[in-house]
Amino acid sequence: MKTRVRGIYATALTRALVTADDETGIVQASGPIRDRFDDEDAVDGGGRADVRLGTTDDRQGVIVTGAPDAVSRAADICRSVGIDALAWDAAAPLDGVFDVEVTGTERGAATCDLGVGTGRLPFGRVDEHVETGDRLRVQVATPAPPWLGGEPRLDGETRVRTGLVDLVRGASGVRVDARDESIAREVAGLLDMAGVGPADGWGARFSRAATEATLDTLTAAVEAANERARMMGDALAGDPGDPGPVTRPLATTFVWFGRDARTGLDERRREVTPTMPGHHRTKAATEAASAGVDLAEALCGGATGEEFPFETVTDQFGPRAGDRVAIEHGKPSGQLITLGHGEVVERGSDGTLAVERTIGGSGTYDGLGTDREAGDRALTKVREGRWWYPTTYRSTEGESKGTYVNVCTPVECFPSAVRYVDLHVDVVRQPDGTVERVDDNELDIAEESGTVPEALADRAREVASGVERALRGG
Repeated sequence: MKTRVRGIYATALTRALVTADDETGIVQASGPIRDRFDDEDAVDGGGRADVRLGTTDDRQGVIVTGAPDAVSRAADICRSVGIDALAWDAAAPLDGVFDVEVTGTERGAATCDLGVGTGRLPFGRVDEHVETGDRLRVQVATPAPPWLGGEPRLDGETRVRTGLVDLVRGASGVRVDARDESIAREVAGLLDMAGVGPADGWGARFSRAATEATLDTLTAAVEAANERARMMGDALAGDPGDPGPVTRPLATTFVWFGRDARTGLDERRREVTPTMPGHHRTKAATEAASAGVDLAEALCGGATGEEFPFETVTDQFGPRAGDRVAIEHGKPSGQLITLGHGEVVERGSDGTLAVERTIGGSGTYDGLGTDREAGDRALTKVREGRWWYPTTYRSTEGESKGTYVNVCTPVECFPSAVRYVDLHVDVVRQPDGTVERVDDNELDIAEESGTVPEALADRAREVASGVERALRGG
């Protein structure tokens, strides 16, 4: 399995991949990766990738794309870094071609029914005028993680992407992305001399990485792309039909890293290069925080203590007392729900945040059954890295309406959000002091379906039992 890795998790995942088995190699490695793994035969600068790993836009995980078998293996290795690394397969993977029906148009794009969900088609990415009810054939250009809404960006143009070369259906000729035009001409000339060109009806677009690849590597990339183009060409014949997939030559899997997984990534990176505690936890927060980590490690060589410096990081980047944060409640299905926004009313040096929210609407509080009234106050107390957190609800007069304890993956306190994945089972304490454990059945179902891995489900039950004993005073 030849893998291309990029982004803030690149060093750690490269280490995880090359130590997983003898059949994994890293290709198109960046300069820093080649320097850090200069004694590893499995890491080089050229070659064609079977699978590509890159950081998601929100920095919370990675997107794994490529040949289906290779994606499955690479995603399993990514999940192995920590108990709270979770993965979801994309129904609309990169390069998947779909027949769609336009269900709406707004804000410069069409919303399209893919048959397996919806996608967004920017008007600038399709030649013809698009209206509601139109049937089109489109390609997935940018898959979207489920926790970011899961709505991929679509394109009216059809491509075969390999990392080194893209084939564009309906285009012609060969182009090379290079700053130096002479290098671009040299690559094009070598390919012409070797008699290698794109399949009929397709144009070739080489990436900048192609300028560092050997002729044998470029030839293999073109031949592989041509083979996929021919396979796709057969599927693309005919007019658009009912919404649904036409061809899905690649697979895409999203892997979300929780706090335990980021700690595991730190450990793997530390085997290769100096790494401060909380390296990936801090880098996942913001781009500015990521730059701060690079500076700290350059100055201190990674020797910045044994524990994640929560107070230092939050002093610099937030959240601080008085800031507003969202409580982002991830679901094992991959969805992300924002429970609300509140004010940080207290922050402790031990990683504790107290977040207060004003409740709107009416009804009853889930699990508690007590009345929910507009103006109620909710006080949520979280601690960085803890597997549970309580929320206490009070009326406008200060009377308790109960406490709900969420059992979840280890909490992370980012500058604008508290984030975790809910693990279904929870513990509640009624206003009269009655303690009850709830939603064990939902966890059982999630474990049986594979949504929550067995080890994580066992850990959730263990945490819930501990919280229940503590609330009962046992």
